[in-house]
Amino acid sequence: MSFVPCEPSSHFPLQNLPYGVFSRRGAHDRRICTAIGSYVLDLKSLSDAGCFSQPVAAAFQQGTLNDFMALGRTHWSEARQTLTQLLSQESPRLRDDSDLRSKALLHQADVEMHLPASIGDYTDFYLSREHATNCGTMLRGADNALSPNWLSLPVAYHGRSSSIVVSGTPVHRPRGQVLKDGKDGKQPVLDRCQILDFELEMGAFVGRGNGMGTSTDVNSAGDHIFGLVLLNDWSARDIQKWEMAPLGPFNSKNWASSISPWVVTMDALAPFRCPAPSQAPQALPYLQETDRHSFDICLEAEILPAGADEPTRVTLSNLKHLYWTLPQMVAHHTVGGCNLRPGDLLGTGTISCNTADRQGLGCLLEKTWNGTKPVKLADGTERLYLENGDTVILRGYCQGPGYRVGFGECTGQVLPTRTSMDV
Repeated sequence: MSFVPCEPSSHFPLQNLPYGVFSRRGAHDRRICTAIGSYVLDLKSLSDAGCFSQPVAAAFQQGTLNDFMALGRTHWSEARQTLTQLLSQESPRLRDDSDLRSKALLHQADVEMHLPASIGDYTDFYLSREHATNCGTMLRGADNALSPNWLSLPVAYHGRSSSIVVSGTPVHRPRGQVLKDGKDGKQPVLDRCQILDFELEMGAFVGRGNGMGTSTDVNSAGDHIFGLVLLNDWSARDIQKWEMAPLGPFNSKNWASSISPWVVTMDALAPFRCPAPSQAPQALPYLQETDRHSFDICLEAEILPAGADEPTRVTLSNLKHLYWTLPQMVAHHTVGGCNLRPGDLLGTGTISCNTADRQGLGCLLEKTWNGTKPVKLADGTERLYLENGDTVILRGYCQGPGYRVGFGECTGQVLPTRTSMDV
């Protein structure tokens, strides 16, 4: 237990201690912090007070988590142990030092959260068999749902790191090339996206990277993952449909991706390890894991229309259903010698599970079955896809005995397409 009050429903008990980057409202100085209950704990102030050993103390002087991510698991665990001790009920160091406590312990309502790291590269995977099967069935039919390579490797595409934004940042509906009816049949035109979707995903931040020309063994790849965030990979489905012939997503995906501000560490998630789905046929040797596991992380997505009083939950899924695991992502990404670096972000792709009530489907493309089955919202309206003014809210947590290890929220409101292409 911590001396800081924490309700059982809080996402940020002592068992969590996620990392983020904040500034006081109206200030520009960005600092690394952890979350405890409804507070943030300023780790620069604790570092200034001599609470951490080098090089952790030096890393906590920075305005992003990249240097800390690069230190590796030994130092991550050391920092976690120090924070657990400082925040525990029995430890007087922070509890009884009113001056340090007033400097370091701030209400979350009084701070602004930022991107937790400088994200150099972003790769988005396609790890959910249910999602891939559903999408393939809609596009190619049930007999040819999965592409020939899908069961052999974790499919992915390189995304755009410059357009990753932190939770709470509004996103503008994009424009791009789409096919429309013309006098000579279907013709490509430049138009605003009409079929806008969310994707319920998680993102893995790379901690310790690998050198160019080297690869990471799948059985040590977990040690290269610093922690996880919620990820909404906004998708312009009509643009995507036209441009994915034959290559992968481009303008349909590069305009915005939202992540939650809190990075939940793998140490915090360790108690929630669970078996990963079995794989058949057997993966190639470089993807075979001796300790194959996933994590029991409950995930949900809600839609809140503009002016509505309450959101509607449209998805209830779980990370544990992913066919390909987080270590397999890292191993496959590096097998050809690609150098991952601290702060790189790897997305899981949409996380779906097939349920009788269709609650497990992680995007509106699946939920509405390609726009043929409307979703009813609490305000009485229906959705095939997102409308301007809609806010998408993602949440995720692991349920422990009397506590939750959570990710908070990842939110974003859809705004109209900008009127000028030059703005």
